[in-house]
Amino acid sequence: MTDSPAAVVPAPTGNPAGRRRAFLVFGAVLLVAALAWALCWFVGLRHYESTDDAYVAGDVLQVTSAVAGTIVAVRADDTQSVRRGDELVVLDASDARIAVAAAEAELARTVREVTALYAQDAERRAELAEREAALARATRDLERRQPLLADGAVSSEDFNHARDAVEELRAAVTVVHAQRATLAAQTQGTTAASHPRVLAAAAGLRTANLALRRTRLLAPLSGVVARRSAQIGERVAAGAPLLAVVPLEAVWIDANFKEVQLRRIRVGQTVTVQTDVYDSEVEFHGKVAGLAAGSGSAFALLPAQNASGNWIKIVQRVPVRIMLDPKEVRDHPLRLGLSAVVQVNVADRSGPLVAGDVRGGVAAPSLDLPDEPAVEARVHEIIQSNSRATAVSGARTHL
Repeated sequence: MTDSPAAVVPAPTGNPAGRRRAFLVFGAVLLVAALAWALCWFVGLRHYESTDDAYVAGDVLQVTSAVAGTIVAVRADDTQSVRRGDELVVLDASDARIAVAAAEAELARTVREVTALYAQDAERRAELAEREAALARATRDLERRQPLLADGAVSSEDFNHARDAVEELRAAVTVVHAQRATLAAQTQGTTAASHPRVLAAAAGLRTANLALRRTRLLAPLSGVVARRSAQIGERVAAGAPLLAVVPLEAVWIDANFKEVQLRRIRVGQTVTVQTDVYDSEVEFHGKVAGLAAGSGSAFALLPAQNASGNWIKIVQRVPVRIMLDPKEVRDHPLRLGLSAVVQVNVADRSGPLVAGDVRGGVAAPSLDLPDEPAVEARVHEIIQSNSRATAVSGARTHL
């Protein structure tokens, strides 16, 4: 019986020294990467707070009708750009024009009535002079008759008539004085143009012209039209929203930071913003304008009730408003609701936690009223023409 051959043991292959060298190189690379990351964090990254829970926000200016009326024209539509003062919607102005004509007639009538008051004062002065002269004559006649009454040259009846005439004239003089006092109370310290009744009528004319002007709805600011609901032929009530104008040159970013990130965020810190619509091709710059007064859940329609039932802690987020560089926004327009990535440089913490100054956002001052000088000129014309007409009429009457 032959013996079986011995099992052959394979000789070890590979290079243990090379493997150790590879592991050392890999470990060195990891160490260098860790050191580089630590250096990068210490030099720069630790001075930044970032979030991708950020969105473009802005004002939405509602264009509403200040007067009731029927829409006869719509000059702007959604997505259309408009400039401040452009005509957007036109209402039927027939009723407003009639109201203006009625207000002009009321002003003219009031001016004539008030001017007549001043003419009545001159008439009362003449009447008073006449009554005082008659009273003086009657008094002298009574004084002449009194000595003759004892001699019987004048009867007691004639004497009594003369005395009654004096009393009647004294009463008439008193009445005229009272009438002059009444007129003085209505006209003293004023002219026909500054009389309260005339001023009230002039204000009524201005109000009617204002209602007429408000039949043309103008763009309060430059922007893009949105939410147009106005339709030709529709009857709208005062205060009804017809469309909106969004001023895209004045948008901002609402960045929702976690509450643990807020400890280093201050008002005035510089910010860089990237939006999904432009990706990394465009970088916006801005500053922290302020922090909201509460978290999003605090202002929700149904705030969380954590005082009852089971409770799970959820990290809250607080909106932080970022004001962007207006020139960059003009060069690269944004739209409301777009997503953004915000990075705040928190190295400088000298700014306040709460914004203390009042910053003017979008302001929509009253539009220039080119028809106001024309309205004032019309008011002046009506007052002057009717004052002169009444004065001439009063002079002819006295003649």
